[in-house]
Amino acid sequence: MSHVPGPAPARRSVLLGTAAASAALALPAAAAAPALALSGRPRAGWGVQTGDVTTTSGLVWVRSDRPARMIVETSATGSFRRPRTWRGPLLGPDTDFTGTTALRGLPPGEQVHYRVTLADPDDPRRTGEPVTGTFRTAPARRRQGVRFVWSGDIAGQGWGINPDIGGYRAYEEMRRLDPDFFLCSGDSVYADGPLQPSVTLPDGRVWRNLMTEEKSKVAETLAEYRGNFRYNLLDENVRRFNAQVPAIVQWDDHEVRNNWYPGQILDDARYTEKDVDVLARRSARAFAEYVPIGTLSPGRPGGRVHRVVRHGPLLDVFVLDMRSFRNPNSPGRQADDTEGILGAEQLAWLKRELSRSRAVWKVIASDMPLGLVVPDGATDFEAVAQGDPGAPLGRELQIADLLRYIKHRRITGTVWLTADVHYTSAQHYAPERAAFKDFAPFWEFVSGPLAAGGFPANALDGTFGPDRVFVRAPQRANVSPMESPQYFGEVDIDGGSGELTVRLRAEGDTVLFSRTLQPGRVGQ
Repeated sequence: MSHVPGPAPARRSVLLGTAAASAALALPAAAAAPALALSGRPRAGWGVQTGDVTTTSGLVWVRSDRPARMIVETSATGSFRRPRTWRGPLLGPDTDFTGTTALRGLPPGEQVHYRVTLADPDDPRRTGEPVTGTFRTAPARRRQGVRFVWSGDIAGQGWGINPDIGGYRAYEEMRRLDPDFFLCSGDSVYADGPLQPSVTLPDGRVWRNLMTEEKSKVAETLAEYRGNFRYNLLDENVRRFNAQVPAIVQWDDHEVRNNWYPGQILDDARYTEKDVDVLARRSARAFAEYVPIGTLSPGRPGGRVHRVVRHGPLLDVFVLDMRSFRNPNSPGRQADDTEGILGAEQLAWLKRELSRSRAVWKVIASDMPLGLVVPDGATDFEAVAQGDPGAPLGRELQIADLLRYIKHRRITGTVWLTADVHYTSAQHYAPERAAFKDFAPFWEFVSGPLAAGGFPANALDGTFGPDRVFVRAPQRANVSPMESPQYFGEVDIDGGSGELTVRLRAEGDTVLFSRTLQPGRVGQ
């Protein structure tokens, strides 16, 4: 996103006294395990998490405090009678002691209980305390229905884990809904967002951040990027959520640096490494180590973030990567743009996979909005729209091509979900309101942030005819989570009727907006 931090410029300055800051806010005992002396047995103080769960498969993640063998057991019950055992990888410094084990041949539509045990590689009899979790596989039959939540933007704009307010409270609200999975729509960390131990709010209250060394400056080294991904796991709400709800995670800009694009050379005094491609490679490695994604693993050539996660007959999730293949940010007025925001290869992949999908609903998980104007500086633009309501130009040309394809191939059930702009809204796009008319109407829903600063609503670009049916946003920039609620969305697909209901939620168990869409219909 292109929002700049504020109102206090020092909020994002590099901190020097990180040792004192860390002492002021002690880390949770379990989460601090990797800092302890290597005595005793291996410990998994960062919890467990699962990702990219389908009808018969899933990925289980863990981090050890020392070299260890990862062993996973699964069972139909929490008592772990007659468990099935999966021998996982050896966890070591090459992956920052993280590891992922792929589970296959699981029963569809069932609750799976699992526990992860870490064993000393030199003496397998020496094992740590098992860490348990659970998840539901996707249903093989339509009648079961699907429910999931989505949001993004975590630890941004100087607002990190605040123990005074209970940390990332929205995670606990999402967990209580017991969704089938969580779609993280990007900005899963803020590697370019240093924290201060405390920030005084406009009303005089003081926000306190849990501090670590890696969160005291912008991330540049691999170790600093790894530390940014570890940071959110210090929150008890996050660890409890991860142990119950599998995730589908995509990335956006702040995993690397605000508004980055391939080939960019930074003009930013905070960075000694100016080549953003170098930073992106380091971030991508840390991302692969800390996020369980089936198409991405540390050191795997050809790994990618964009993918399809098939969640039974009702739902396919098309996870986009609008960061890795984009052209440079610009005024966006070019009349020919084949590279666009997706890149030619990813666009061809998306068309192909949408055509192949037989799911009732096809959620396009977009890390950036389509019709919201997101500026990058005074003249350039960060997302698709560039403020000109006329015929498509720049990156809009690629989206127009995609929307035309969806219409002419008669692909039904497409819904766009995103975060990025730090407020929540619902936009309906229709050709009768648009400058470009060769597309079928569709909805785009925005929700976030999950744990970051709130911002006012962005302007709309009329090229694709958006109508902002609902919006809830602060009136000033970078409103803290103590002053404004955090946002997430919920999607509920009924197994009987096939209806898809979207609810835009605010922290505090509040439903702000709800819309039910009918399967197979155009122009809803």
